[in-house]
Amino acid sequence: MKTKYLLFSFLFFILSIKSFSQNATAKVAGIVLDENNKPIESVNVSYLSKSSITDKNGFYTITVPANQKVVLVFTHVSLKNITATLQLKPNEEFEYHVVMTDKAEQLSDVVITSSRRRVQGITSIEPEVIRKNPSAMPGIESVLKVLPGVNGNSDLSSGYNVRGGNYDENLVYVNEIEVYRPFLVRSGQQEGLSFTNTDMVQNIDFSAGGFQAKFGDKLSSVLDITYRQPKKFALAAEASFLGGSITADLVSKNKKWSNITGVRYRDNSLLVNSQETQTNYRPTFMDVQSIVNFKPNDKWNFSFLGNASRNVYNYQPLTRQTNFGTIDEPIALQVFYEGQENDQYETLFGAFKTVFNANDDNVFKFISSVYHTKEQEYFDIFAAYFLGDVDTNIGSETLGEVTFSQGIGTQLNHARNDLDALIVNAEIKGVHQVNNKKHQIDWGFKYTRENIRDRIVEWEVIDSAGFSINPPNLNFAGNDQPYNPYIGPLVPYQNVRATNFIDINRLSGYAQWSFKDQIGSTDYWFNFGVRAHHWKVTGDNISNSKNQTTFSPRAQLTLKPNWEKDMLFKFAVGYYHQPPFYRELRDMNGVVNPNVKAQQSIHFVASNDYNFMMNNRKFKLVTEAYYKSMDDVNTYTLENVRIRYRANNDATAYAYGLDMRLNGEFVPGTESWLSFGYMKTEENQNGRGNIARPTDQRLKFGILFQDYMPNLPSMKLYMNLVYNTGLPGGSPSYADVYTYQSRLRDYRRADVGFSYVLTEKNTERPDGHWLKRFEDLSLGFEIFNIFNNQNAITNTWVRDAYTKNQYGIPNYMTTRVFNLKLSVKL
Repeated sequence: MKTKYLLFSFLFFILSIKSFSQNATAKVAGIVLDENNKPIESVNVSYLSKSSITDKNGFYTITVPANQKVVLVFTHVSLKNITATLQLKPNEEFEYHVVMTDKAEQLSDVVITSSRRRVQGITSIEPEVIRKNPSAMPGIESVLKVLPGVNGNSDLSSGYNVRGGNYDENLVYVNEIEVYRPFLVRSGQQEGLSFTNTDMVQNIDFSAGGFQAKFGDKLSSVLDITYRQPKKFALAAEASFLGGSITADLVSKNKKWSNITGVRYRDNSLLVNSQETQTNYRPTFMDVQSIVNFKPNDKWNFSFLGNASRNVYNYQPLTRQTNFGTIDEPIALQVFYEGQENDQYETLFGAFKTVFNANDDNVFKFISSVYHTKEQEYFDIFAAYFLGDVDTNIGSETLGEVTFSQGIGTQLNHARNDLDALIVNAEIKGVHQVNNKKHQIDWGFKYTRENIRDRIVEWEVIDSAGFSINPPNLNFAGNDQPYNPYIGPLVPYQNVRATNFIDINRLSGYAQWSFKDQIGSTDYWFNFGVRAHHWKVTGDNISNSKNQTTFSPRAQLTLKPNWEKDMLFKFAVGYYHQPPFYRELRDMNGVVNPNVKAQQSIHFVASNDYNFMMNNRKFKLVTEAYYKSMDDVNTYTLENVRIRYRANNDATAYAYGLDMRLNGEFVPGTESWLSFGYMKTEENQNGRGNIARPTDQRLKFGILFQDYMPNLPSMKLYMNLVYNTGLPGGSPSYADVYTYQSRLRDYRRADVGFSYVLTEKNTERPDGHWLKRFEDLSLGFEIFNIFNNQNAITNTWVRDAYTKNQYGIPNYMTTRVFNLKLSVKL
């Protein structure tokens, strides 16, 4: 109740505000760059009789009238003119950065999207940063993991967790269409490709919490991606030791039709072969993605987004050796394997979107999508375990090798898991602006039907010192081997068998109101919205399913004082519900509980956004503190990237922390950033006390750095560095989590990429030069995990039959790997 009173008091305070304004000027500032992201000096920036000149760092500032259209003109003696039309509010300080070329003159009306995103507390990432960032798992997710509050300890997974949440708690949209992750994937190396094709991306927006009601029903974050609409023919291709891609932009002669089609191929053999487990590994990850746009006139816009992907994962482990223990008493685990794993993931996705611009103030959208996935996970893997002593004598020919070992047991894992899922969505949305765009109303309604056909056949047999080990829940008093023969039942240590045919029907909707005004000389923006979600689970052998409904009110306030320092203060509070998806309904034994409740989280967020100049270069510091209180928590275990829920809503939890991010031009003409995050999250199961959640990663440091060599500007450097303190080490799936509370070692990783741009000096070359036909041609050299750190994602639990000790053996990920890359763009 206190939370509700606080929320209504907060709304009452906002709604009682009165405003006025007498200022009549605004300021525009920014940086002018060339095609190679180098600052341009002596560019004249003018409006009527007013003008400004860029300095040696390309920086300019100019004062213009407010509340009227202003046309800025950028001119340079050797470059084509640029004109920009904008309309600003009194006292507004607007950032407008310009890229000038010697090609066709640019003419554009400025859409003040950067200010809007800043007000909403959204982090925007440049697509070019994504494409150039070196990472073992390339894509948008690799850059997200450098942001504060975002963690991901698997080198080969696109999954990430945000502020204590797990992989399933993040919303991902492409062109306002929700996309989904695979269901059965249990290790990062099985994933292959994330959905988003970075060569097709135009805008990337990310919010780590406190987001608006229009964004959906998940607990942790929103990633909102927009694909571009091509303006001319273009072709981009990339090839490396890890695969390749090709993307084509097509535009019709009348400019009404456009299309982007991308084909990607991925082979992780180079990375997997660097792991401790020696394997025969034959993967094939491939997808084709296409978006077709049709704009018959200014009022209508139609688009179709299609994706087809096929991931075939064949895996045959051979041997593994992991050294652990102490310096004085090192121990080695040796494993010898037989058998193989054969997995397939086939996905078809299609979405149709219509946008109707009734007038400047009213926009309507209709979106429908169909997602179909067929997944199979088949494996039979036999493992023989040996614990041994490691030779530590310096100078010995067998230094580091196992000199004596003893067999401690064998293990046989079997699975024949099949899943077929069909998800259909239909949605209508509206956006209305009122009173000269000071007020905006957003609304939407969505229907979703999920049809899941799932068969699980999975078991594990463990043999230690010649004796089959029974599961912990089988209490048979007659087992006193080896003194007397065992006469009890022989059963698998773990055995999951289930067949589930499930249908879930959902109705959801939202309505929100936004407005902007002033309190004296202080600008403020306010947003209030509410979401509702209604669903019911039906299917074979389900007779007691209940209708469930949630309501989620949310509010955000942003203040911009009229100070000399450019600062924003943002506050957000609201309810966030996560109605269960199929995997959250299924417990450890594969049984579906149709009445699992929606997990609930109350977010409190306060942040400061500070823009400042340092050494005549622009920087931004964003600081955000947050607290999340969670009820009806659906607890889970995390095995590599597979999440197994208990499906009983038996816990409460909390998370709080502080995120900081400093970004700017540490090197002139390039953007880099530094991130710091502190976070603590704990859960309380059935009133037993607080313990660390599986994602409790306390400290986070991240660096994304870009540079170039002053004497060789064609040589670019890109570095991605992450340090995270260790996650809870987890526990065997059969064990009580309150018994196992150890932590994995800290996660440390640095990836570096060097790129030599052959087209860097194209502006100085004659028209007939062969390089002039390329917009970009570069050769790259990448080093993944440059410091060769051993990072662990989970533990393998092995029991010594002689000492009765159980060891948590770290599962180490990829080591240092080298890669060559060729990029071409026409």
